[in-house]
Amino acid sequence: MNSRPIGMFDSGIGGLTVVRALTQRLPHENIVYFGDTARVPYGPKSPAVVREYAAHDVAVLLPHNIKMVVVACNTVSAVALDVVQKLAGVPVVGMILPGAQASVTSTTKKTIGVIGTIATVSSNAYSHTIRQLSPDVHVVARACPLFVPLAEEGWTDHPATHLIAREYLFPLTLEGIDTLILGCTHYPVLRAAIERAVGPTVRLIDSGEAAAAQVEELLDHHGLRNPSTDRPNLQFFVSDIPAKFTEVGERFLGQKMGRVHRVTGEQWAGAGGG
Repeated sequence: MNSRPIGMFDSGIGGLTVVRALTQRLPHENIVYFGDTARVPYGPKSPAVVREYAAHDVAVLLPHNIKMVVVACNTVSAVALDVVQKLAGVPVVGMILPGAQASVTSTTKKTIGVIGTIATVSSNAYSHTIRQLSPDVHVVARACPLFVPLAEEGWTDHPATHLIAREYLFPLTLEGIDTLILGCTHYPVLRAAIERAVGPTVRLIDSGEAAAAQVEELLDHHGLRNPSTDRPNLQFFVSDIPAKFTEVGERFLGQKMGRVHRVTGEQWAGAGGG
């Protein structure tokens, strides 16, 4: 049972930064990852549509006999985590709670910034969770939708990226934040530009790294850690042709991916997809 894989999903490529964080912390865990590349991005879509897609994504993972689900997508974590929990039948880890907990531990000025997709920011999921953990914390949130295409283009040190980062983040620095949650799994790719924009006194919280720490805690709590020291089996599935996913994904993952499988029409239909 402990050798069963951890199932992870995202709307596309961004969740691979969470895979990277997880494999660094838990180098022997087997992983099945699904990127819904046919319907990316989820960020601008309505909560009702995101909840529908989340149900499909879980259904794609379940036949792989997974022992846990990691929702490697802040948008789904913000508006559809309950859908995943209802369907999965195994422990579920999202991005919001771990990131919120890490930010509350980090802040000394009680002023936290949050950046993410339009859907994540509009949901107020981070703000609500942070205030539940620490009611006296001031939360300032801003959507940064242009960060996603910049990350996928590989423009990590491009002048346009630094200019856009300053435009997005300067208002947050005026609020006196000392902690900033990277509330989208694409954003760690642009970490250097974000750090430069907010300055050295602001600590960045990678929600994927925080989630990986929670995954480790839950595996130990449930006695599900893989005892093997063999090289893990990492499997990657997508809902559209894999070419671009592989090209860009290896940059996000930080290693070669091997073969990426496209979910077939029958599998997708069986999972409720279109």
